[in-house]
Amino acid sequence: MKTALVTGGAGFVGSHLCDRLLREGLSVIAMDDLSTGSRVNITHLMGRKDFRFVLQDVTNPFEIQADYIFHLACPASPVQYQKNPIKTVVTNVVGTLNGLSLASRIGARFLMASTSEVYGDPDVHPQPETYKGSVNPTGPRACYDEGKRCAETLCFDHYREAGVDIRVARIFNTYGPRMAVNDGRVVSNFIVQALRGEDITVYGDGKQTRSFCYVDDLVEGLCRLMFGDEIGPVNLGNPGEFTMLELAEQVVELTGSSSRLVKRPLPQDDPKQRRPDITKAKERLGYEPRVPLREGLPPTIEYFRRAVANAG
Repeated sequence: MKTALVTGGAGFVGSHLCDRLLREGLSVIAMDDLSTGSRVNITHLMGRKDFRFVLQDVTNPFEIQADYIFHLACPASPVQYQKNPIKTVVTNVVGTLNGLSLASRIGARFLMASTSEVYGDPDVHPQPETYKGSVNPTGPRACYDEGKRCAETLCFDHYREAGVDIRVARIFNTYGPRMAVNDGRVVSNFIVQALRGEDITVYGDGKQTRSFCYVDDLVEGLCRLMFGDEIGPVNLGNPGEFTMLELAEQVVELTGSSSRLVKRPLPQDDPKQRRPDITKAKERLGYEPRVPLREGLPPTIEYFRRAVANAG
């Protein structure tokens, strides 16, 4: 039986990935320091013979035997990664270096979960993998944006110098069940505010856009990339594009909330447009997301309805 190590395995995306890999017949080791992940996300897996949880910070060297390493460990929302920006940089750089060093020693295939944030506030729309980005290296988001860019560099240098079998995925906005109530990303923010009857905070004029990928579609893309021949980088996301106002209106409608929209100043370096060009994923991976926003929001809302009630 092949074994997959998932760093960040107790997180939102990581826990869904563990579920998928187990269904595919792999043995899974989830590693997480629980700084943003939660044991609740993997409680249903505990006790299985083909699943193991390791409490570990990826910035500390680790020795685990695996055939595949999915490297997802790092806070992914601005609210979370800006709490401790230095730790975010270290997690991206040192954590990736530790994972690549392990992959080199044991001959494992290594997939890095990079991000659409490597494109910064883009001058090209939609963003293809060939676009080099427009990132502010000294701004408040740089700890994550530049950390991921450096992590990609480490991947390709290990590929060229040490022959490490790498895969690089550039992940666009993803949502779904198991997001934390305090996650801080726009989908969870809007849903939680709507369910609590609070004002829904829209930053800027609300016309900035994002593309939202349901978590099952993202996990499908990660598996196709890991188990295929393409190295990457490859954009993974849903090219459906919505303004923040459109998202807020859908959330209010689907939750039946009486919340009102309140505008706030746009944060520094917040991208005005974000939509993936997934031509490469379609052609090289046969990948195309299947869940539109209108279908992915209801199960996400129901998850948050329970989570908010339990928190209350």
